[in-house]
Amino acid sequence: MNVLPGAEPFAHDGTRTGVLVCHGFTGSPQSMLPLAKRCAAEGFTVRLPRLPGHGTHWKDLNRTRWTDWWSAVDDAYTELAQRCDHIVAVGMSMGGTLATLAAQQHPHGIGGLVLINPAYVMRDIRLKALPVLQHVVPSIASIAGDIKKPGVSELAYERTPLRALQSQRRMWEQVTRDLPQITQPVLLLHSPDDHVVPPECSALLLARVSSADKTEVLLHDSYHVATLDNDAQLIEDETVQFIQRVTAASS
Repeated sequence: MNVLPGAEPFAHDGTRTGVLVCHGFTGSPQSMLPLAKRCAAEGFTVRLPRLPGHGTHWKDLNRTRWTDWWSAVDDAYTELAQRCDHIVAVGMSMGGTLATLAAQQHPHGIGGLVLINPAYVMRDIRLKALPVLQHVVPSIASIAGDIKKPGVSELAYERTPLRALQSQRRMWEQVTRDLPQITQPVLLLHSPDDHVVPPECSALLLARVSSADKTEVLLHDSYHVATLDNDAQLIEDETVQFIQRVTAASS
């Protein structure tokens, strides 16, 4: 299994403030690398794992399930927990789902959540056929590369593997069910013009979490892969300020 150039995981050891960064479905660490490196430049300890089945070939992803992706995220969390006093989880798209799951599974270890166009539910009528279709067709057209900024591309698969997609749906169901368990401060950054994740995902998060501290930032000049889009600087600035604020409050 050869990892695509640019899809490697990223790690940086810094202060005792940790940042757990999660990339999205069919993507790779490349989409979150600028944000991870900004956090490292601020001195934070950072872990950005490459999720199993990602960053190689889409057929590899079809051989994995959501529990495999979660295991990689949980391992990265364990590394941070051994080094850090405070940890904030950051994720985009399915990475946002995984970051939310981390906060649910480690309510005393994750002190805050930064979510960028997170995915929790899809109402696409075509998904109703997915339980059967996954056994007939291995993949469909790609969902990657939804970026407004000209000349920028996402290192992601050219196909969407259906067995893996069906597994992701099961993760959505569990994480969405348990959203009221979230009490940590939340920074939600989302694009009104997103061609992958519907706006109801952000509305659902804000409505169902139990957090008293919720900040919503609209990304008006970006599509789904906002960390590589026109609002990347805004995302990085807001994320750093949020991490500094919530970790200072818990010190």
